[in-house]
Amino acid sequence: MSALKNQLSEAMKDAMRAKDKARLVVIRMALSALKQIEIDERIEIDDVRALATIDKQIKQRVDAATQYTDANRQDLADIEIAEVEILREFLPAQLTEEEISQLIEDAMAATGATGMQDMGKVMGILKPQLQGRADMGAVSGLIKARLG
Repeated sequence: MSALKNQLSEAMKDAMRAKDKARLVVIRMALSALKQIEIDERIEIDDVRALATIDKQIKQRVDAATQYTDANRQDLADIEIAEVEILREFLPAQLTEEEISQLIEDAMAATGATGMQDMGKVMGILKPQLQGRADMGAVSGLIKARLG
């Protein structure tokens, strides 16, 4: 069992003991998503895949919050944002811009990237290192700026 899945299971037990229903619902949804992957693909999920799944759930909730805000439903947007904060507790610490820049430089040197045609190679190296620790869309933009 992955360390992240263990951490979620322990947090679920703590939320049950504390009778924190809002937190419990979010953690159960995250565990359910991980379990669904394990069942569908008949695998034991690892931390990298678990981080990607949690990251995906965060993005979905941020998008939902934006849509709710645009529809003047701030009450629902606040719920989504609260869920995002709960999920972010399970992600590793976010990297600084300097750390991200250094990792990009290292990946470009390792792949010998010189132009936009090498973008996939650079992203392939960076994605496992940055998953859950940085916004991959922003990282992609930084790489494009350096390669383009």
